[in-house]
Amino acid sequence: MNVLFPATVEAAQDALRSAPDARVMAGGTDLLVKRRAGASMPETLVCLEKVAGLAGIEELDGRIRINAATPMADILESGLIRERLPLLAGAAKVFASPLVRNMATLGGNVCTASPAADTLPPLHVLGAEVEIASVQGTRRMPIAEFITGPGKTALAPGELLTAVTMPVPDGGAVQHFEKVGKRKAMAIAVVSMAALLRVEAGVIAEARLAWGSVGPTIIRCPEAEALFTGRAPTLETFRHAGKCVMRAVRPISDVRASADYRRQVAANLLLRLAERSGPAAVC
Repeated sequence: MNVLFPATVEAAQDALRSAPDARVMAGGTDLLVKRRAGASMPETLVCLEKVAGLAGIEELDGRIRINAATPMADILESGLIRERLPLLAGAAKVFASPLVRNMATLGGNVCTASPAADTLPPLHVLGAEVEIASVQGTRRMPIAEFITGPGKTALAPGELLTAVTMPVPDGGAVQHFEKVGKRKAMAIAVVSMAALLRVEAGVIAEARLAWGSVGPTIIRCPEAEALFTGRAPTLETFRHAGKCVMRAVRPISDVRASADYRRQVAANLLLRLAERSGPAAVC
């Protein structure tokens, strides 16, 4: 196996162009697990750990930029993320073990494109965009368009994910992330949910909802989002929205849970959200 350690984004692009079948590795937490399981490996690995400027978090012009090789531990420890994007901080908190968080990167979690990836529901709800670099230049696209299927992305040969950016939400918005697994810690999500609710004068002005592990990609429920809008955050509203969610999700049965169980949990997570949405929600 040929392992390359480029020092710049341009050098990484050159490496990918010269070896079209090469794989990119950042933290390697997913790729190395697959290797130990006997999966075939590419002849060339392009490692990003020495690429200058590919890690770090900053806020600029009302948007937060997280460079692709930023470890999940840095996201969890960032005061900026905890203050501005508690939804993403919540996902980072339950992301694997501390050791894995020190190695795994945001870009790697995104490009793995697993329906169970902890960061993807929050990124969908936050309106995240990915930044993609190639020798032709830089392009950007919404995260919902970037993930095209289980393990599949819109990356073309020779392209490199360099950053994820998102607007800073209204400071008064309720941000909530929760996942249900077979264990309390270090578990792959059986179902996860990210939500952002903006409540004004006792009425929900905007609702964004996304679920993981209940379909081939992250599932949004426009019907439930529309139902919330303009209504008070009462328990009855959340229950009604839960019925919409049960119709919208497309879970499968596997060794971790049945499809029926996942469908019910997806709706029940809305009731947990109700507890965080103000006194009216528990009336």
